[in-house]
Amino acid sequence: MGSFYGIIHSVVFWLNGVIWGWPEALPAIVVLLVGTGIITTFRLGWVQVRLFKHGLRVVKGDFDNPEDEGDLSHFQALTTALSATVGIGNIAGVATAIHYGGPGAIFWMWVTAVFGMALKFTECTLSLRFRRILPGGSVAGGPMYSIERGLGKKWKPLAVAFATFAVISSFGAGNSVQSFTVADQFRQDLGIPTWITGLIMASLVAAVILGGIRRIGRVTSKLVPFMASLYVGAGLIVLVLNAKAVPSTLTLIFKSAFTPAAGVGGFAGAGFIFMLTWGVKRGLFSNESGQGSAPIAHAAAKTDEPVREGVVAMIGPFIDTLLICTMTALVILTTGVWRDKQEQRVVLDRQAAVTMINVRARVYKDSVVRGEDLATGVFSVERGRPVEFRLVRNNSTVDDVRLDIVADPVLMTGAHPFTGRIVIPAAHPGDVARAVLESADGTPVRGALVLTGRAAQNGSPLTAWAFQRGLGRYAGGFGQLIVTIAVFLFGLSTAISWSYYGDRSIFYLLGPRAILPYRIVFCIMNFLGAIYSLELVWSFGDVALGLMTMPNLLSILLLTGLVKVDLKSYVRRGGTKSGA
Repeated sequence: MGSFYGIIHSVVFWLNGVIWGWPEALPAIVVLLVGTGIITTFRLGWVQVRLFKHGLRVVKGDFDNPEDEGDLSHFQALTTALSATVGIGNIAGVATAIHYGGPGAIFWMWVTAVFGMALKFTECTLSLRFRRILPGGSVAGGPMYSIERGLGKKWKPLAVAFATFAVISSFGAGNSVQSFTVADQFRQDLGIPTWITGLIMASLVAAVILGGIRRIGRVTSKLVPFMASLYVGAGLIVLVLNAKAVPSTLTLIFKSAFTPAAGVGGFAGAGFIFMLTWGVKRGLFSNESGQGSAPIAHAAAKTDEPVREGVVAMIGPFIDTLLICTMTALVILTTGVWRDKQEQRVVLDRQAAVTMINVRARVYKDSVVRGEDLATGVFSVERGRPVEFRLVRNNSTVDDVRLDIVADPVLMTGAHPFTGRIVIPAAHPGDVARAVLESADGTPVRGALVLTGRAAQNGSPLTAWAFQRGLGRYAGGFGQLIVTIAVFLFGLSTAISWSYYGDRSIFYLLGPRAILPYRIVFCIMNFLGAIYSLELVWSFGDVALGLMTMPNLLSILLLTGLVKVDLKSYVRRGGTKSGA
């Protein structure tokens, strides 16, 4: 199993480097994503600004017509799409962007969102224009249909490629990343084993997705407003309590966008290209503009006006990135947790995976440590203090390291300093090294070894720490619990909606008989995602997103002219003024 895991690990990280590039060069996908957004914005005359107010009116229901073909109302279509986009990316993704790219990465998330609104309008308008109404009255739509029916049969291989990548992405970014983050949060905050959280998540996802898009729409239309209100409300309280720090934090974001901040605390420092890449990458993961996933949900809207659903869709990146992600970023930055370290405890049994031990961390030209090589060899510990090794976690050295032997690692009773050796054998790339712990006389350790130290945080634990510090004495321990609850709700809703994206994609590829097997595999992947490593899970998600985005952006570039014609016709016919 170890060698198989190592192969998967190596392949995923190699693909991630190919698609997203390396710190020394600007990745082609970043140029393609931002460049297509800029081109689309100008070709459509800044539609995201001109029709923004109209989009709000459509979401409100002023233009709903129950007699129109489709499965969902405009509001349900938006909430279904938002339930996939307003999720872990808003909590863990923002924290990851700041951790690796610094405060300036948030500026590039904003840039991605502004131009992403035009991308979302275009791809969703096309999805409505070329959707299929199936015999039973249900709908099938998305970029695969836009490519095949809009560009012609000769382009079908590109449509098949998109649908294939969408299925893969539904297992990664839309599924395993969500369950991993929820499981990681529950393990850290509540001490719940990751496999238990994974089992609960998979069961809840199965209970919803087996009911199809109408059940998904009903659930998300209630879940999204509730979870967004809970999370945003708590965030606004933190910002009010730290109001004096907000102006200087905004200044830091703008300043760091072009002159990256120096490394402090958990942040190792980043070069400009590396920072820009992380901002765009996490921006894409957050709002999914140009990726092609949201058009699959919006295609199910009850409307006979493609442009009308397009203006609904472009509200998504505004809510997701410009509002919710910005709030998360300000909470993390104003509370200062991104620069600090927090005490943590890791229980290591006799054959534990000592993944924190690192003596050969790779440092790239931009000074950002990428990945953590597992150390090999024999390391000594005297009276609880490491002698010949240092610990690295989340790209930062762990301070005040101590190792103690305890009789009960949960209650921490009978703790006393460990003196002895940690023997770590060599492992293949990606394998988990198994450490043998020996006391000073060479005998195996009796009891558990507990490693404690102050380490930098990343992902949802960093956001949770920011809320905990921000609310402080006003909420007791509830500040961190808010993020834990939000992570669970966001992760659950995202997985539910992504199951529909994969559902429609597998239907396009293999027909209706493949839908049930797909849903079963989806639930299994939800469980498995909870027990893999952060680096592997996030990289797998990034690879799938990149592969899915490329054919969709190409189709947008080729079909924007049709959208421009439809937009002019819609405005000329008074579409922005008449309601149902």
